[in-house]
This record gives sequence, structure tokens and C-alpha cells, in this order.
Amino acid sequence: MRNALTDEELHELAAKQTALGELRGTPAVDPVNVPMIRHWLAAMGDENPVYLERGLAPPAMAQVWTMPGLRRAVKDRSPVDELMAALDASGYTGVVATNCEQVHHRYARVGEVLTPATRFTSLAGPKRTALGVGFFATWNITWYAADDEPVAEMLFRVLKFRPREKKPARTPYPLRPAVNQDTAFFWEGVRQGELRVQSCADCGLLRHPPGPLCPQCRSANRSYAVASGHGTLYSYVVHHRPPVPGRETPFVVGVVELPEGVRVVGNVVDCPIEEVAVGMPLRVTYRPMDDELVLPMWTPGEP
Repeated sequence: MRNALTDEELHELAAKQTALGELRGTPAVDPVNVPMIRHWLAAMGDENPVYLERGLAPPAMAQVWTMPGLRRAVKDRSPVDELMAALDASGYTGVVATNCEQVHHRYARVGEVLTPATRFTSLAGPKRTALGVGFFATWNITWYAADDEPVAEMLFRVLKFRPREKKPARTPYPLRPAVNQDTAFFWEGVRQGELRVQSCADCGLLRHPPGPLCPQCRSANRSYAVASGHGTLYSYVVHHRPPVPGRETPFVVGVVELPEGVRVVGNVVDCPIEEVAVGMPLRVTYRPMDDELVLPMWTPGEP
């Protein structure tokens, strides 16, 4: 197994591969042929008759003729492979193509056998990208006819990057709130960092918990207001027993009075239990319980 290289050693290896110059590969197994051209034209939806009429291959097919297939018996010596293996061993295992530029000198003709030649040209990096830190590797391939006449050239560039470590998924929190048409607005607000209080769209009365009808005017038209996020502890209990799935006991469950005129229930956190007291000022905080659920809780704050 190849050992990891430092960034400096990777550049040294790239310089050696560049110094190798252009290395010829194995000639194509099959010559340029009509059946393959016909399949290509059908797949691409190209109805131009000139290719089959004149025995010419579409220029974009240059790479097709020398692709090794799934069970290639012969492994070409390439200045690219060793560097790609070194980047993999050094942790740059992600790969994405970034550039492909082709130059076509002439059409490949039916019956010709093309030979590829690869030349490594540059390694740039490490660079910070949206995918992660990585190197941009660039090489050129030229396809030659039997008389060493170049038919087509291609510049190809890839980004070899170090994938970011994925955080392990949290164990789903076992106690899920009931989300329905009456409460969905509240939980959507929590996900956005807002403490929403339901209001009557007709008389403006604020109410919590949310419900389908206004208790004052009996209207079913609903809206909401965004609370300031501050409140006062109106009352509380310390829960010791029974055990609660996903929670460590003891913990404080409080009734918080909001300056908007309603009371909400939530856990009081970031405060020793012995210091919790009725009338203490609190402010809302939002705690992710797993990868999906966020709960509003209350922590000591300015009045």
C-alpha cells in the first residue's frame, strides 16, 4: 500500500511525471468503424448524414476509440496513474472533473487505428474549494493516426480533494412533538429561530397553546406574532421520576410568562437547579435534539 505524501512531496512527484513527457499508449483494439459511429449518432440524436456518407467519425468520438473497457487486459503506462494513486494515499480521495477542452485537427476516418499519448502538465494546490481542500491535476491526451499525424487533442483537469468528515448522525430523540395544522407554524418558527405565538386574524388576541378557534371572538382565521424571546419564570417543577427517554434526570420544567401576555411551557437549562426561582428572568434558546428536531428551552437572561 502506498504511503501518504506531504504536499511538497506530491509536487515533487508531479514534477517527475511532467518530466516524463508524452507517453504513447496501446493502439485502439478496433479501427474507426461504421457500426460504432451509427450507435453514437443515434445516442446523441445527431441526424447529420455526412459522417456515414463520407466514412468520417464525429470529432467528439475521439476518446471512444481508445477507451479500455471494463475488462482491459493491457494496462498502459501513464504519467497520470502514479500521481492519482499518491493523491489517494494522501487522503485526497474525492475526484470531480472540472475542465475538458478539445482541439480537433481533422476527422478520424473509417478504418484508421488511433493511438493515444498522455502527457502530464501540472499540479496546482493545495487549494480550498467548496468541496474541500484539494489539488487540481491537469494532463493532455493526443490521438495519433498510423502516420503519427495528430487527429485530436484533449486537455483534462480534475480536482482531487480531501472529503470533509461527515458528522455521525445523532440518535433520534424519542419524544416527538405533535405537529398538525394548528401547531405547524410554531415548529417552523422554532427551526428558523423564532418564538411564534398564535393570534386571531380578526380580533388580534394572542393565545397559547395554539388552537383552531379564537376563545374571544370564535373566529377560525389565524395568524401569528413573533415574541421577543424574553420572559419570567411563573412556576416550575423539578422532574426526578419516572425516567424520561432521551433525558437525564433531574431537570426543570417551567411555565414562562411572556411580556406579550401568554405563558409557555419549556425546560429551564444552563442553571443549577438550586438557583431556579419563581420570577427569575429568562430568555429563549433553541437546542437541536437530533438531526431534525429543535426544541425551544429557557436559560437565565436579562429582565
